[in-house]
Amino acid sequence: MANWRVAAKRADFNAIAQKYHIDPVLARIIRNRDIIDDADIDKFLNGDIKDLYSPLLLKDMEKAVDMLLIKIDGKKPIRIIGDYDIDGICATYILYRGLSACGACVDTAIPHRIHDGYGLNENLIRAAYEAGTDTVLTCDNGIAAYSQIAFANSLGLTVIVTDHHEVPYEEKDGVRTYKTPPAYAVVDPKQEDCTYPFSEICGAVVAYKLVLLLLAKHFDKTWQEMMESELGLELLELAAFATIGDVMELVDENRILVKCGLALMKNTRNIGLKALMDVTETQPEQIKPYTIGFVLGPCLNATGRLDTAVNALALFQAEDTEHAVNIANELKSMNDNRKELTAKGVDEAVKLIEERNLLRDKVIVVYLPEVHESLAGIIAGRIREKYCRPTFVLTNAEDGVKGSGRSIEAFHMYDEMTKCKELFSKYGGHKLAAGLSLPEENVELFRKALNDNCTLTEADFEEKVMIDVPMPMDYATLELVHELERLEPFGNGNPKPQFAHKNVKLLSGRILGAHKNVGKYVVETENKKRFDMMYFGDLEAFHTFLCGKFGADWVKRLYNGGGLGLEISVVYYPDINEFRGKESLQIVMKYYQ
Repeated sequence: MANWRVAAKRADFNAIAQKYHIDPVLARIIRNRDIIDDADIDKFLNGDIKDLYSPLLLKDMEKAVDMLLIKIDGKKPIRIIGDYDIDGICATYILYRGLSACGACVDTAIPHRIHDGYGLNENLIRAAYEAGTDTVLTCDNGIAAYSQIAFANSLGLTVIVTDHHEVPYEEKDGVRTYKTPPAYAVVDPKQEDCTYPFSEICGAVVAYKLVLLLLAKHFDKTWQEMMESELGLELLELAAFATIGDVMELVDENRILVKCGLALMKNTRNIGLKALMDVTETQPEQIKPYTIGFVLGPCLNATGRLDTAVNALALFQAEDTEHAVNIANELKSMNDNRKELTAKGVDEAVKLIEERNLLRDKVIVVYLPEVHESLAGIIAGRIREKYCRPTFVLTNAEDGVKGSGRSIEAFHMYDEMTKCKELFSKYGGHKLAAGLSLPEENVELFRKALNDNCTLTEADFEEKVMIDVPMPMDYATLELVHELERLEPFGNGNPKPQFAHKNVKLLSGRILGAHKNVGKYVVETENKKRFDMMYFGDLEAFHTFLCGKFGADWVKRLYNGGGLGLEISVVYYPDINEFRGKESLQIVMKYYQ
């Protein structure tokens, strides 16, 4: 059972509403997002690209850019080494476009997930050296590659790191000593002595900031001028795309980046992105974080999972529509295949967890040797959602066991893994996601170490449903829904607002959809006002709930149009249904009890 909580943060909502010409409901939601100061409220409602932070605030940024300009002027070969996920692909493209615009002698290398694994390795360094590379520029990786960068230095290569992952550390007597790699310059907002005001940007945004300063210095402009140039705006789209794809929190600078980037994507400057929208039947004017997170983004990730992410990079680099559409169709086809493999992997994981009673553990570690290693992270995410527990999915790989983890808010995955780091041959990540490699004989030791150290309580495993406003449906109007759009984009860190109404009467229902998985109901409030209410969740579970509460006969009558009007409480949000150019209000039920 989910734990419903009403946000109880206080403020003078009417005063905020009057000052910013918004509904008091919006004022309350903004306060619930911990946005308090006038300047922050104004930025939340009205922020645009002029509010983005200066690249110069990132530690080593100017040092990195100045060295790259020297290398460009000297015609020294530069190799960008990225990563095979959405963030790494977008970051690689951003750096490549920026350096190319400055006349650099530049090429790219994206590690193969299976043959290379994540990030820098000695083979990639050696390949760069043998190709005559002078400078290695990383993106979305490098912060943990201490020995690999030392090896590059020994070959006489210049290495510049751009990354956003946690800086590795050693802890002794409660004191952490951070270990930054020996690169010429390290640009990563997670560094302790970095003055950047917001450290939760993705790798592509770090790359974007570097390119803005590089272009500015090369063309003798300001970074703000380059940001508003045609090239700067195209790269902003990709930085926003990666921010969503890497599931960064849509707060502070990230929210502005995504808000501006989504607006630009409606008339995208990138031929490949336009082709991907076309083949997935995405309407550009309707693009949202959901579209990127669940439709477009997975097509990019799929190629890095099942083949090589070079194809996804080629999509963004495509210079004619026909070529771009061909690549986009390949990516979509690969993602369709990935969906099938993922569903089978999730079923196998659930079966193993139930059979072996792995739910006795607070942290789930499930070993699926036959599952394609590239799907471990997706499967871990699905298992975490199902059981509301931190989850690691491990698979067989060429050099031992590889795995990915997805966490819950109360469990800092990277920190907990650091407590048993001696078990890994390689690991890294964030609070909510991580990757690892380890010998097969350490799998059970890993499961035991995580759970022996775990301090999670049963309360941490409850799904927490935060209600912004206990608002009767009667208050919902088309005008309010349109005003709520000012709070967009919604996503991680800025969730869609949720409202609650007790004792709503269900009058009738229909089951819709090709797969019969959508419920549509007529509901009535205490004031006899009726609404259409949609439910896109687990209909089978909803029917089990209704049968348990009211009886199977009542549920049959509900769908035959003769419901008795028995009452349930719902968490919902008001939405707009558009049909043949006409808008009507509808309620979307998220939770019930």
